Amino acid sequence: MNFQLKQFLDEKVVQYNTPAFISDDPISLPHEFSKKQDIEIVGFWLAVLAWGQRKTIINKGRELIALMDGAPHDFMVNHTEKDREAFLPFKHRTFQAIDTLYFLEFLQHFYKRNESLETAFSQHITPTDTHVGKALEGFHDLFFSLPYAPKRTRKHIATPVRKSTCKRLNMFLRWMVRQDNKGVDFGIWKTIKPAQLLIPLDVHVDRVARKLNLVTRKQTDWKTVLELTEALRSLDPDDPVKYDFALFALGVVEKHHLS
Repeated sequence: MNFQLKQFLDEKVVQYNTPAFISDDPISLPHEFSKKQDIEIVGFWLAVLAWGQRKTIINKGRELIALMDGAPHDFMVNHTEKDREAFLPFKHRTFQAIDTLYFLEFLQHFYKRNESLETAFSQHITPTDTHVGKALEGFHDLFFSLPYAPKRTRKHIATPVRKSTCKRLNMFLRWMVRQDNKGVDFGIWKTIKPAQLLIPLDVHVDRVARKLNLVTRKQTDWKTVLELTEALRSLDPDDPVKYDFALFALGVVEKHHLS
């Protein structure tokens, strides 16, 4: 273990794992809710839409919340086919109406039969699994198990089978699973352990990780996620993904320090 690097990254985690830094982040929207299912639904949708400028992502999230009458879970369970028409104009980059309608269909189907979205992930792994890879694969297959699931919508739900980094889903799982009472991550899911989480690998985290020699793999793909998470696990085996705060902040907030 590189104790100097661990000390440096631990200090950055303390600095950035605080509510003061979430006002401009998509995670700020699920923080406006207290009901578990509302947090899940808003968090899931925001994570899926999380590409592009953060301000735009937040605006799109607010648009979705308004379309769900400000009560996402109640809307999911009780809305009618007619209610979905209001969502037809909604789009974000390559996320189009056909994708929105299928998301509504799946979430309604799921929540009418299950209490929490946690089950959609946790049923696919065991406490002895090293990481959430099987949960991501299982969730993808479950999500597209309804009849007439649009083939084009599959690009919005990543899976390790396609060697994707699964950045958005890993970020969503971080939000739901990590619990440290710092006011950022929610920790409302208890079946999956923080030790099983994988790093949400985006271009900023990837760049910083390479500068800090935490990654040697040339490509940026699923195996890179596993390599980086393993390196972070050597620094904290119980909560390796807490270093997402440090790596992301070093890449976005303090990028001039590493250029």
